[in-house]
Amino acid sequence: AQGKVNWQSKLNKAAHHTSDYSSTELILRRGQPFNISLNLKTTAQSWDNFTFIASTGNLPMATKAIFSLSEEGASGWSATQEPSEPRCLNLSILSPADAVIGRYKLQLQVLAGNKVSSKALGQFVLLFNPWCPDDDVYMANEKERQEYVLNDSGIIFQGVEKDIQEEAWNYGQFEEDILDISLAVLDRSLNHHEDPALDVSRRNSPVYVSRVISATVNSNDEKGVVEGKWSGRFRSGTNPLRWSGSVTILRRWHRARYRPVRYGQCWVFAGVTCTVLRCLGIPTRVITNFNSAHDKNLNLSIDKYIDVSGNNLHLSEDSVWNFHVWNESWFVRRDLGSFYDGWQVLDATPQERSKGIYQCGPASTRAIKEGDVDLDYDSPFVFAAVNADCVTWIRYSKKRKERIYSDTRKIGKFISTKAVGTNARVDVTANYKYPEGSLKERQVYKKALKLLGVQRPGKRSKIPRSRRGFSRAQPAQNPSISGKLLLDASPVVGQDILLTLTLKNLIADFKTIKVKLKASLILRQKKRGKFCFCFITVKEISFKISYSQYKNSLMDDRKILVTAVCQMKRGASLLVEKDIVLQDPFLTIKVLGAAMVHKPVNVEVTFTNPLSEEVTDCVLRAEGSGLLKEQLRIWYVNASVEFEIIPYRSGTRQLQVDLVCTHFSDIKGFVMLHVAPTQ
Repeated sequence: AQGKVNWQSKLNKAAHHTSDYSSTELILRRGQPFNISLNLKTTAQSWDNFTFIASTGNLPMATKAIFSLSEEGASGWSATQEPSEPRCLNLSILSPADAVIGRYKLQLQVLAGNKVSSKALGQFVLLFNPWCPDDDVYMANEKERQEYVLNDSGIIFQGVEKDIQEEAWNYGQFEEDILDISLAVLDRSLNHHEDPALDVSRRNSPVYVSRVISATVNSNDEKGVVEGKWSGRFRSGTNPLRWSGSVTILRRWHRARYRPVRYGQCWVFAGVTCTVLRCLGIPTRVITNFNSAHDKNLNLSIDKYIDVSGNNLHLSEDSVWNFHVWNESWFVRRDLGSFYDGWQVLDATPQERSKGIYQCGPASTRAIKEGDVDLDYDSPFVFAAVNADCVTWIRYSKKRKERIYSDTRKIGKFISTKAVGTNARVDVTANYKYPEGSLKERQVYKKALKLLGVQRPGKRSKIPRSRRGFSRAQPAQNPSISGKLLLDASPVVGQDILLTLTLKNLIADFKTIKVKLKASLILRQKKRGKFCFCFITVKEISFKISYSQYKNSLMDDRKILVTAVCQMKRGASLLVEKDIVLQDPFLTIKVLGAAMVHKPVNVEVTFTNPLSEEVTDCVLRAEGSGLLKEQLRIWYVNASVEFEIIPYRSGTRQLQVDLVCTHFSDIKGFVMLHVAPTQ
């Protein structure tokens, strides 16, 4: 009775929202029926003798679902006969909404008398289904599903809190091989290595799958996708700033037989994680937290020590990143209770071990906001990242220090993600915490301290004394002056940086102020000034950091920290700080004509050199899902260059361009273009 199988691939893919995948394989979503037709050599006597076996994982330990036409199997799978012609069996097969995701083999067994014959019908891939109300990843809003599951490009916000910049990222989850590679990420996990059958059987849970992905995207514990590097040169790999998307990274990892790709930093780990999770069907977005705390000892306090000149003394293992990037995925938390459903934090950047390996999350954003830091997974670490208090000390000697600043509002600012349907920035800080300075916010902070066993900020019972730093028992004095560092203009690489330090006396007396200015990370020299001023007078000090001073020392991230330590003979000292991110020169990108599927169109890129010297040895890189199947590289000689793209997918597409040369680390730009279907 056996014959050919018609998988009705085009109709099934359209119904299951998988038409965009660049694969001839049938790709389906769980909890939703799909149709196949069996063309039989003879007319079957009874369909009741037909049994189906859907299996995923490697034999003999595969996870199997056995079901027949007559009744639903114990696994929840079922098959229903649709109206059929003679010698043709039209079937509707339904997987349960909690089925294991992955690549399946479908087998048919036919009982004829005492003889059982078996036929392999073929294989398909089963994914999570945000369109299915019974799936744990169900997302009710169609526009949100389009953004967080089907959008293959996006924006990752970077910079500093007062100068937020947008970087384009090519997620490319539908590009050729990316689905296979995403499944390979699961198969390369430590869990799969230790117990393949148990690992596969647990892939029905988005909580489990997302946690495994957060561990395997970094390379710290297994041959994960990306190796991190935060200092020194990147000669043995790629500078993290050079990446513009996940596709090249994932393909390079796969083609090198799973050798980790060098190198990544937080936005790279988050971009790759977003690609893999969207590819597998879990709604996911990228989140940027400005002034993000890394609280090494989980006492919810970040202590910073400087000397009298404003130099960072690195006496604490804690740190604060200008920005840190992680992911949120949307799903139900059956392990915690429905209150904690919704957006869950995942962080693939290897920072601290969790249960022995470098992984982080999923941590419910509701748990973070309410201070429920006793809940799985890694909620204390995420709570500290957005809510730790920041304390600054001046250390005069080993025995003498001064607590000059205690800031409950600095950490966790402008928590940002891309808007649904546009490239605008959306502030999601309110998802993580109550308004800074509110009574509720302080109550939640104290609740978290209590749950963590922190007796008071700065001390924790389980932390050795050597790791606590100095006691924070003494109150900080408020300085009797205030100050600000202001930029005269938004600085561009290649130009001088003009700043003004404004100091204001807050009480009616004369003061002698000793000011030490320092531009750190790149400049060694210090500028000092000594002056007097009286009540109500505002004193302004203007100074300049010239291009010649910083051009040979500027780091790839183009960041400069300017500090001013203001000391008085009596009263508390004042520390004024400003992070500066130098802007890249602008690229102008023009699409020269209408874009249409399978029709060539030219793109012109123009670069305006801000330097007085000639810029040489430039390479232009371009990529974009649906526009270029592989990254394009062109030697860039003149002020402008043209290249051709042949779009292969319709809709709104994002083209990323990156110019690399000896004078600038990376100059990036992007353009959105609408690609019309072939007429």
